[in-house]
Amino acid sequence: MIKDDTMATLDRVVRGFCRLKNLNEVGTGDGFAIHFEEWEWEVGVGLYGFWRYAQFCEDAALQRSILAWYEQQIAKGLPAIQINTTAPMIALALVAGHHQRPDLLATVNDWADALLRDLPRTEEGGFQHVVKEQPNTGQLWDDTLFMTCLFLGVAGIVLKRRDLIDEAGYQFLLHTRYLSDPASGLWYHGWTFVDKHHFAGAFWARGNAWVTVAIPEFIELMGEHLDAGIRRYLAQVVARQVRTLCACQADNGMWHTVLDDPLSPQESSATAGIAWGMLRGVRMGILDDAVAVHALRAFDAVLARIDDGGIVLEASRGTMLGWDIQYYCDIAMAPVPYAQALTMLLLLEVEQGNWLGTTR
Repeated sequence: MIKDDTMATLDRVVRGFCRLKNLNEVGTGDGFAIHFEEWEWEVGVGLYGFWRYAQFCEDAALQRSILAWYEQQIAKGLPAIQINTTAPMIALALVAGHHQRPDLLATVNDWADALLRDLPRTEEGGFQHVVKEQPNTGQLWDDTLFMTCLFLGVAGIVLKRRDLIDEAGYQFLLHTRYLSDPASGLWYHGWTFVDKHHFAGAFWARGNAWVTVAIPEFIELMGEHLDAGIRRYLAQVVARQVRTLCACQADNGMWHTVLDDPLSPQESSATAGIAWGMLRGVRMGILDDAVAVHALRAFDAVLARIDDGGIVLEASRGTMLGWDIQYYCDIAMAPVPYAQALTMLLLLEVEQGNWLGTTR
């Protein structure tokens, strides 16, 4: 793929994101207005990718379309605060900081305060993975780092609140302690303080992808505001994880839904996220240069799974904690906004890092 093709594919994937109305519902429009109706984690990840794309293109019209979606949602009334409903707040914090809108900054501040004050905690002060379906008492999930902790860190930057940055850093450390396997560096999907186990013990691919992307993003977004010791520690955590991810990559460049089970389905949103995090980490200097070869193989594999309408195929739907490996294998595939977003961000990284100009 040449440079112009990368941008054309990126444009197609962004338009595909904008056509999504709800899970597994694809509209027919071809513009850049956002039609997704539900304020949840699925669109939150998508909005983060869309905002990064709008900034990269320096496109004021795209930025306004994101702002318009948030204004409509706020006017309608925001949902109850929990882990997954915090995901759309990541891009809102960036939008509020970019536009310096006092009303939006106040919304970001109120949400951050409510998280610290009201979100149930596990032992040792972890963010309990509360979702609309269930409270998940005493549980830590790897998704939380992207869905909630990135928001707290960004909110700390735009609001100039050290307490939010420190809390986000602590959550990264605590989740690493209980979810990262010390032998392989791969991450379990969840941990329960109630029964003291990792449920199915699954190394779920998309859960690992959230870690591969969240750690470099957190380090980069926090910049000099992140404690040097935490930065050094998290860089080592993701480097160890990535070494094992490289070893379990399939021959065609994809990763399987359960990373160490080659009979489980291959999954494109995880593959896009892992590849993006890898390239981002190499460019930041926290991952070894040799990792890029694996990431670019994954990039080619994801490209082969984008249809003519810009929809990323072979992405699995939202996934609760499973009690056995078969549960993860049975998750249905569907057009989902987070697959669009992770692919957008991968394509953006390939463009920004000039990865196609490097030796492959």
